[in-house]
Amino acid sequence: MVSFTLDVRFFRLSDALAPYFTALYSFALTCEDGGLVADSLHPEWAAMRFTYAGTPPAARIIPAEMQQCPPFVVSGPTSRAIDFRLSTSRIFGLGLQPAGWARFVDQPAASLKNVIADGGECGFGVFAPLLQLIEAAGGQEDAAAEAINGFLLDLDARTPSVPSRVLACQEALKDADLSDVDDLAERVGTSRRSLERLCSEYFGFPPKTLLRRQRFLRSLARFMLEPRGSWSEALDRHYYDQPHFVRDFRSIMGMTPSEYAEMPHPVLDRIIAQRMVDQGAVAQTDLPTILRYGGGKAPRSVEKAK
Repeated sequence: MVSFTLDVRFFRLSDALAPYFTALYSFALTCEDGGLVADSLHPEWAAMRFTYAGTPPAARIIPAEMQQCPPFVVSGPTSRAIDFRLSTSRIFGLGLQPAGWARFVDQPAASLKNVIADGGECGFGVFAPLLQLIEAAGGQEDAAAEAINGFLLDLDARTPSVPSRVLACQEALKDADLSDVDDLAERVGTSRRSLERLCSEYFGFPPKTLLRRQRFLRSLARFMLEPRGSWSEALDRHYYDQPHFVRDFRSIMGMTPSEYAEMPHPVLDRIIAQRMVDQGAVAQTDLPTILRYGGGKAPRSVEKAK
């Protein structure tokens, strides 16, 4: 087993940015003797990762081949697991919610679904200056987080508002009582056909896939964050039975639930609670994730007036 140290921190962005971005986080990984740490992420919204020291990760969205990532790497919205390998490095990560995609990315989300790409070459060029801002902070994470927050606030002020239906759909998907596509269309206030177009453009997947993804994430969150005796006790109520869940699990994660539970999660264990909040699978808690799950420093507020 690789010997390593890992320090994870979460930073709270300004309230004005909350509909568009997920939590900003940093982590510093040090591996002895050039070792590698491997883990697997559940499906998520689009994400940006900025490696400002050390070696960028290698990653793949199953079942693709592992690829070496550039310092500014983007993963589009995903419906399958992301496997990754890390060596000694320092990285900032920031997720882009569908409403953020609608505001800041000038291409359909479906064009980057289940894709890992160079951030400077795939429609995310507006965010490329963030890597230089992080590097200019000279390893001072608080300063880098404040610079990121300020950049995003300026971008927010210069960008037209997002269509209200995108925000409505983003919020509706967090509701565990939402049962089918017709219910989602009614909640958003649009026709089923228009909902299909909206989801492809800004969410990356058809509504049916998005609902399937959410019920899977809610089940995974219950198992990982509220330890239970078996997977069957953690299943979302929209699953017909356990075989239905197992089929979804194999398709999404590339393994069985038992195999996943038995494997180590050296990185995911430190960040899963906040990631599940970001994906709308669980509600935000009153305590910082990093204090509740894994120890470390409390996240700092980097609120900054416009």
